[in-house]
Amino acid sequence: MAADPLLAPDREPRVAPPAGEKKKLVRRTDKDISQNLRLVFQLAFLALNVWIGVRFYLWVRFMETNGATRAIARPDGVDGWLPIAALMNLKVWLLSGYIPKVHPSGMFLLVAFLAMSLLLKKAFCSWLCPVGTVSEFLWKLGRKIFRRNFDLPKWLDIPLRGLKYLIFGFFFWAILRMSTEAIKDFMMAPYGVIADVKLLNFFRFIGTTGLVVTGAIVVLSIFVKTSVPLPLSLRRASRLCSRQSAVH
Repeated sequence: MAADPLLAPDREPRVAPPAGEKKKLVRRTDKDISQNLRLVFQLAFLALNVWIGVRFYLWVRFMETNGATRAIARPDGVDGWLPIAALMNLKVWLLSGYIPKVHPSGMFLLVAFLAMSLLLKKAFCSWLCPVGTVSEFLWKLGRKIFRRNFDLPKWLDIPLRGLKYLIFGFFFWAILRMSTEAIKDFMMAPYGVIADVKLLNFFRFIGTTGLVVTGAIVVLSIFVKTSVPLPLSLRRASRLCSRQSAVH
């Protein structure tokens, strides 16, 4: 039989094990430090975001008091918490080549996260995302206390998982309908300029409904092992990476 030209001459073709036969267990000879390294990255980026949040709060207080408090420069990293603004700015940049002047850091962070998801699949959510880190710590805490985590019934699990698709779909549809000029006008309007302050004030002056919802999410994360869902744009990039790997 002629040799397959696609196979290297010094490698034997892989043969699938017979049906029903268990795969051979392969143990690592070297110590696996990947999880310890991942924990270091998680804690480092969590600390970085806490530092950004504290500096941003101090900057807001400096503005609110008309300079009566200590002067603090606004940290650009806070734009990473404005994904909708980043998506809007990205559309403007792609269609016009114009780099927006309001919250531009968020756009470049979004591009970096998309590239990371394309090349390294879920590295952002599992190594860097502070929300994913807190969520993971919560369900691990629940498992340590109760010796297990619980599964949601399908009638509740499926609607909760589908909620993110509805929310993302609404914003994606709205942004697609907006022209580049409309996006520029919105971002330069008072609400667009202080969108980061609005986000901070949501947690500073959180109402009863927001407090109940936030508390319910925290409690649910302790009892139920859930992964923070990837934004759909990152999910699509991750799946594209998987398909490319399968082809090669």
